[in-house]
Amino acid sequence: MRLLVTGAAGFIGTNFVRQALEAGGTAASRVERLVAVDLLTYAGNFANLADLSADTHFRFERLDIAQRDAMEGLLREERLDTIVNFAAESHVDRSIADQAPFLHTNLHGTLALLDAARTVGGVRRFLQVSTDEVYGSIAEGRATEEWAARPSSPYAASKTAADAFVLAYATTFDVPAVITRCSNNYGPYQFPEKLIPLFVTNALDGHPLPLYGDGQNVRDWIHVSDHCAALWHVLELPGAEGGIFNVSAEDERPNRAVTDLILRLTGRPPDLVRYVTDRPGHDRRYALDAGRLRATGWRPRHGFEDGLAATVEWYRAHRPWWEGVKSGAYREYYRETYGARLRDASGAPPGTAPRS
Repeated sequence: MRLLVTGAAGFIGTNFVRQALEAGGTAASRVERLVAVDLLTYAGNFANLADLSADTHFRFERLDIAQRDAMEGLLREERLDTIVNFAAESHVDRSIADQAPFLHTNLHGTLALLDAARTVGGVRRFLQVSTDEVYGSIAEGRATEEWAARPSSPYAASKTAADAFVLAYATTFDVPAVITRCSNNYGPYQFPEKLIPLFVTNALDGHPLPLYGDGQNVRDWIHVSDHCAALWHVLELPGAEGGIFNVSAEDERPNRAVTDLILRLTGRPPDLVRYVTDRPGHDRRYALDAGRLRATGWRPRHGFEDGLAATVEWYRAHRPWWEGVKSGAYREYYRETYGARLRDASGAPPGTAPRS
C-alpha cells in the first residue's frame, strides 16, 4: 500500500499515521510508502509527527489539498495507490463564525483530490473520512447509512456536500471511493477546542468548564484508535466502492455525564462547571447504527470509561504539548467563544425546558 494521508497532522490523522508506521503493528506491514500532507493551520501540528521524520517509509509535505496540481504531482511522483482524506475544518463554533474556510477545505479540497485521483489513475481506494453530523440531530433510534442528510451547521453542510461529490465521482467517473461517517472521537493529540480535551486541560489547570445549554446534549463516543482500526478495515474491504459505512462504538452519553467523569478522573470539584449560553443550531443528540460495518467483522476495543481515563493520563503526561497549543491565537479564539458566555454563566443548569 502506498498511501496519501491528508490532514495528517490533525487529531485523527496523526493517530492514523502513527498507527500506520508503528513498529510491529499490523498496519505497518501493509505500508510501503506514506506521504502525509497538511497545511498546518491552527489544528495541524507538525510536532505530532516530527519523530517520524527518520522513517524511510514516511514523507511530509506542507500543502493545501485544494491545490489540484500539487496533489496530482504527489500522486504521480510517489505512485500512490490509496488516498485517505482527513483534511477538514471541523469545529462547529468556527463554522458559525466564518464559513469560507469550511467551503475551501471540506468541499473544494475534496473535489481537488477527487479530480487528481481521476486524472492520474492507479488509485485503488479513495477513503473520505466524514462525520455523523451530516445526519443532523437524531430524536429517536440510530441513524443508518440510508438516512437522509439533514445538516444543522455550516460545518455539517460542507461535509454533506463533499460526501455527495464523492458518491457522484464514484458513479460518474468510477473513482473507487468509499465514505466512513464516524461518531465523536476522543484520545491523544486532540486539539483542545472540542469538549473532552478542552475540559480535561481546563480541569487540570483548575479553570472553568464552559458547558453549553443544560448539558444534556447527547453524543456517541469512540476512541480514536478504534476509529483508525475501522478505517484500515474499510480500506481492505472487498467491494466497498461507492458505499458508506457508519463507525461507532454505539456508546452515547450526555455531555454533563462526560463532564462529571472528567472531574472525577482529574480530582476536581463540580463547582468548576459553568453552564453557558448554548450555541446556535446545537444538535440535541447524535447516534449512529454501525451494524453494516460490524457485519464485516470490525469491533471497537475500548470501553468509554477506560478509554477516557487513559486519555486524561495522556494529557496529564503531555502538558508541554497542550500548553503550546493553547497559547497564541488559541487564547483569542477562546476569549471570543467563551469570554462573554463565562461572564454570564451559572453553576446550575438553566431553568428553561431542554431543546427538542
